[in-house]
Amino acid sequence: MSLTAQQRAILIFIEDRLRLDGFPPTQLEICAAFGFAQNATAAYHLRALEEAGEITRVPRAARSIRLSRLPPSAKIDVLRLPIFGRVAAGNPIGPGVEADEAIEVGRGVFSPVPDYLLRVRGDSMVDDGIFDGDLVAIRRSTTARNGQIVVARIDDEVTIKRLKTRGRDIQLLPRNSAFEPISVPRGADFAIEGIFCGLIRSGD
Repeated sequence: MSLTAQQRAILIFIEDRLRLDGFPPTQLEICAAFGFAQNATAAYHLRALEEAGEITRVPRAARSIRLSRLPPSAKIDVLRLPIFGRVAAGNPIGPGVEADEAIEVGRGVFSPVPDYLLRVRGDSMVDDGIFDGDLVAIRRSTTARNGQIVVARIDDEVTIKRLKTRGRDIQLLPRNSAFEPISVPRGADFAIEGIFCGLIRSGD
């Protein structure tokens, strides 16, 4: 049974939580990490992972998930990060999710520890040292501090910018004078998807 991109990402998330925390995530924690509105969605993907032989679950246990086999990346000093498509450092674009690719990095490379990588397209963040083709490391979060670099979604389009908030007003600021700030309209479908943890330079 082949896994979807979403299911591969959940499997990587389970592996990482086991290495980081020493115990697996709950279904509710998976829902929070992936933005699922219903616990049943996480349960559906976990059943698929179980049917594919990737995990087993212990009946009536609070943290019931067990890996069926030790992943190649299960070395204590190595973090395996999936690459999810592209994010615009310019005007927002669709993310084009691609979770079938992953790379391994040393655990101490990033702080805080990221959950995934996105490949940058565009040059609106060059003054912050983020260039076209770079892989940016992102930790999933629905909140961020004023001034942090974030991955944000506006009406299903995704971009990386600096967050600026003043009262109820939200702007996404480029770091290149050739680009204009993005003012988020009130009532727009807006969400912070994650915070920037560092990058891997294209060609490194």
